[in-house]
Amino acid sequence: MVTFSSKRTGDILLLANALVLMILINMLAADYFFRIDLTEDKRYSINDQTKDLLRSLDDDVYVEVYLEGELNAGFRRLRNAIAETLDEFRIYSDNKVKVSFVDPTSALSPQAQREFMEALTAKGVTPTRVVERQDGQTLEKLIFPGAVVSYGGMETGVMLLKGNKAQTPEQEINQSIEGLEYALASAVYQLTNIERNRIGFIYGHGELDSLSVASWNNALLDYYDVYKVNLQRKAALNDYDALIIAKPTRPFTEPEKYKLDQYLMQGGRLMLLIDKLEATMDSASRADYFAFPYNLNIEDQLFRYGIRINPELLQDRNAGLYPVVTGQQGGKPQLQLMDWPYFPLINRYADHPVTRNLDAVITRFVSSIDTVKADGVIKTPLAFTSSFSRKVAAPVPVSINEIRRNVKPESFNQGPVTVGILLEGNFTSLYKNRFLPEGADQHTFLQEGKGGKVIVFADGDLARNEINLRTGNPQQLGLDPFTNYTFANEELLMNAMAYLTDEGGLIQSRSREVRIRPLNKELVRTGKIRWQSINVALPLVVLILFGLISVYVRNQRFARV
Repeated sequence: MVTFSSKRTGDILLLANALVLMILINMLAADYFFRIDLTEDKRYSINDQTKDLLRSLDDDVYVEVYLEGELNAGFRRLRNAIAETLDEFRIYSDNKVKVSFVDPTSALSPQAQREFMEALTAKGVTPTRVVERQDGQTLEKLIFPGAVVSYGGMETGVMLLKGNKAQTPEQEINQSIEGLEYALASAVYQLTNIERNRIGFIYGHGELDSLSVASWNNALLDYYDVYKVNLQRKAALNDYDALIIAKPTRPFTEPEKYKLDQYLMQGGRLMLLIDKLEATMDSASRADYFAFPYNLNIEDQLFRYGIRINPELLQDRNAGLYPVVTGQQGGKPQLQLMDWPYFPLINRYADHPVTRNLDAVITRFVSSIDTVKADGVIKTPLAFTSSFSRKVAAPVPVSINEIRRNVKPESFNQGPVTVGILLEGNFTSLYKNRFLPEGADQHTFLQEGKGGKVIVFADGDLARNEINLRTGNPQQLGLDPFTNYTFANEELLMNAMAYLTDEGGLIQSRSREVRIRPLNKELVRTGKIRWQSINVALPLVVLILFGLISVYVRNQRFARV
């Protein structure tokens, strides 16, 4: 027979068991931490490489985010995504990531606001102008979609609004959200990394001079130790994690080619920015100028590795602008910006960590790249011209007067054309089954490679920054002085270098995909009243039914008693 005291004892024991179970679960959870992301696209998860970086922090990291205040729906979504990403950073860093959100417009006076905003711009957090319609009025405001990351007395600015400007604002915000983890983790890596990779700029063949690559060189110095490398000297190339050849104009000797070949065979990384034809804007001012191929003496080497840069120039209807004299007024020439087809704008990319969600890149006198058979080498095209492009074989007449001509649109029908490519795998040496150059050591010669990587762009000017004619100082890489628009040249090259040097695998976080699931606006418009009625009335109906059923059940139960 069950008595009141025995039932009470059983309830107490059940409660005690539940409490003990809860304590055990909490103890296990403290020792075995885990999180479960139930979203389809894993939007609340971060990569293992980022987790390893955060767990290795020796000191606190302070992140000040300046996307705060009165924001529209899109930027509010970006702000919330930043908060969620940094919250994951805080958890996996054992609370060493300290986060604060600051409104740049909250300063007490206009003077203080201006000084604060100028300080942010100097740190690399540039403002974005947002135009909105409110109550029938057009309002403009400046927002700062970026952050400043500090560690150990050092700090760096991070722009968090990154995406393809050709997309809709919603898509650009979405692309920025996809790149949040890499942007923030890369900044932390930059400040905390002690063992920096070594990058070598090859010189001695008419490459771009120091002033022409100053902007990219400064960006590289934030992450790497950068050196100049002369292949004619006996320096060991294996001391460098990656080598850059930026627009050579004179031929390589066989001993120099052999050094590069053996560096790649030992798992080296190469970035080649190659101009196939000799063409410059200075020469384009002449009506009788023809662009002829350079003699670089590396064509056979590239062919063995799996590619061929064709002796031709590409023209594209989607091109950069160049000022042209269109007439005279008051004795002064009248300039007009017109499309210059030899400056293709690259806005078509492969779905790859190097180029994912990248804005447009400007090229100058670019050639096409074809692939050829190379056993053991994986070829991944990275960048392409638009569909409205065409090839012009050498010798190419390059004259600025062509802008004034009426070009037939139907003749631009050979695109898209590959202009950038990634090669990775086990390369075969150029000197396999051939005589080695004089001075080469037969005993150390490698015929097959060990997992090297090569990134090739068929445009040497991709890394060339403009020079301010008034001050003589280099300008930002990718800045178009005629339109004042900054293209994504620097971001493309930095992503490529990060992929070559691996950076602890952080670059793989650029593969993240966050899908947009927009509402059907037409269905929202036509079904608005119906769904509003359901949302208002249905909870009340359910509540009334629950009350009636409860009363009925109680009446039936106690009526029997």
